[in-house]
Amino acid sequence: MTEKEKMLAGQLYDCGDEELLTQWHKAKDLARDYNQTDSANAQEKERILNELLGGKGKNLWITAPFYVDYGNNIYFGNNCEVNMNCTFLDDNIIRIGNNALIAPNVQIYTAFHPTNASDRFGSPKEDGSFEFCKTQTAPVVIGDNVWIGGGAIIMPGVTIGDNVVIGAGSIVAKDIPSNTIAYGNPCRVRRENK
Repeated sequence: MTEKEKMLAGQLYDCGDEELLTQWHKAKDLARDYNQTDSANAQEKERILNELLGGKGKNLWITAPFYVDYGNNIYFGNNCEVNMNCTFLDDNIIRIGNNALIAPNVQIYTAFHPTNASDRFGSPKEDGSFEFCKTQTAPVVIGDNVWIGGGAIIMPGVTIGDNVVIGAGSIVAKDIPSNTIAYGNPCRVRRENK
């Protein structure tokens, strides 16, 4: 099993793997290019997103700056908007449905590390240095017609249902069912969204 296969399966994997680092560097370069493209240059932004992302529907609007880990594990439906300064750590799949609104400074994480330091780094080398830290992942799924408020953090393994509003500044560590309004730290359902 390759390190990429381990990564996508949620197993401990080596972030320093050559295949993964090659894609990571490619994504960083494409994100840099996207972030430096003139705001009105829709054709060039579209070209970069087609190369960067795993897949996207029609009418995707991402306001720069936008940050990713690998890029090719991110999938958008139709009519989505991502506002400025969002970070998507797509070490596993991030799947976003149709008509999503993602406010500024939203962070979506699929990666996490073992809590035990020796599991994260292993034993030090003879020179005292360590290998890349070990990482695990879990996918994030966001349904249709979801609005995620500014500064929200979506943790690994979370599924957010359809027609959900996540309040600004929320930390979403557990699944949120469809047709609800949820907010807080930790994020909890506060009422139905009719």
